[in-house]
Amino acid sequence: MIFKRREKPTRIERIRVAVWPRHSWSRSFRYFTKRVLRLSASPRKIASGFAAGVAASFTPLIGFHFILSFILAYILRGNLLAAALGTAVGNPLTFPFIWASTYEVGLYILDQDKRPLPDLSNHLDHSLLSQSLDTIWPILKPMLIGAVPLGLIAGLTFYFIILGSVTTYQKAREHRFRLKRKLVAKGKQNKQ
Repeated sequence: MIFKRREKPTRIERIRVAVWPRHSWSRSFRYFTKRVLRLSASPRKIASGFAAGVAASFTPLIGFHFILSFILAYILRGNLLAAALGTAVGNPLTFPFIWASTYEVGLYILDQDKRPLPDLSNHLDHSLLSQSLDTIWPILKPMLIGAVPLGLIAGLTFYFIILGSVTTYQKAREHRFRLKRKLVAKGKQNKQ
């Protein structure tokens, strides 16, 4: 195989690369940016899809971010791949900040005083499975409520950023293609 690695990476190496990029964070960020810019859809669809992914990543429902982003992107008529890429805003580096802010905003909206988080240590046995929602609900409720305004603000912010970036990129790309077509046509005329 042409693109196959000579030495298969070990399981530990694959985990390390998944957590920490092989080359650098800036290179990974540039790759991710180009991936979003090069999607083949209208700038509005790409921006609304990405915004749906960003908004979904503000919810505390970790296993359902992709599903929720797809539903939001479908409702907004956005690009589903852009929605999946938008969920990358919520990642292990940003989740602590997102969760803390959604919890605080949720408490503020519910007009509740900041109270200590419930002690889950005495619930960490087999009864946690049967009473898990009752145990987590005092934390989950403010986070769900706080996720709505913060997700909306972050989604709108990213919508306008992505809309401007994709519009500019697609116009520049179309301009480059037009110039190439003119050069090719001019070269064909010169040969005749």
